[in-house]
Amino acid sequence: MAWSRAVLINQIKADAYKRQLLDKKLHNFDRTLPAHLSEQANEALKSEYNLDFLGITKPILERELENRLVEKIRDLLLELGYGFSFIGNQYKLKLNNKEYAIDLLFYNRILKCLVAIELKTVEFEPEFAGKMNFYLELLDAQEKLPDDNPSIGIILCPEKDNLEVEFALRPSNKPIGVSEYNLTKKLPKKLIGKIPTSDELKQMLTKAIRNAGDSDK
Repeated sequence: MAWSRAVLINQIKADAYKRQLLDKKLHNFDRTLPAHLSEQANEALKSEYNLDFLGITKPILERELENRLVEKIRDLLLELGYGFSFIGNQYKLKLNNKEYAIDLLFYNRILKCLVAIELKTVEFEPEFAGKMNFYLELLDAQEKLPDDNPSIGIILCPEKDNLEVEFALRPSNKPIGVSEYNLTKKLPKKLIGKIPTSDELKQMLTKAIRNAGDSDK
């Protein structure tokens, strides 16, 4: 896979290699995709996505998170990895008289398939998988071209229970991955100097243990 210089630099900064090897990825690709495509999809999925570039340091609504990502689409594409092309946000799908909207829709040139991303600002819930399965059914029926591979769904949420995700994906016949995201690892400027650093906390803990030992003598 030939990454561009920009993508490579971004992956290095985000510790992508470490996350790829150490963090468990939660998906059902091995059950819902052919073996060769399952392996490629697994490589394209991350267990965690770094959205630090958004500069968000407080809770926000899902639509605001989506708008921020669209505004910084170049940075999002770099974080997603090689081969992703942006199609649109709030991508409309219709069934009878009802209209549905996918938060973010991409096409992956390596996987040769549509990739739907749903954004959540709450911990993963089992019903998220059912909703994504429905969206993928619509995409495959209405948008997938004859030579495209099955559409893939990615649910991004701030937290997840791995066992709950595994059970939620079992009934699905569509390829779905569930990943966490982190918004920022930087301390807000207004808090700098007002809370102890990790080193200061260690020193405080060491001192407290030492004082406790002296009082027992």
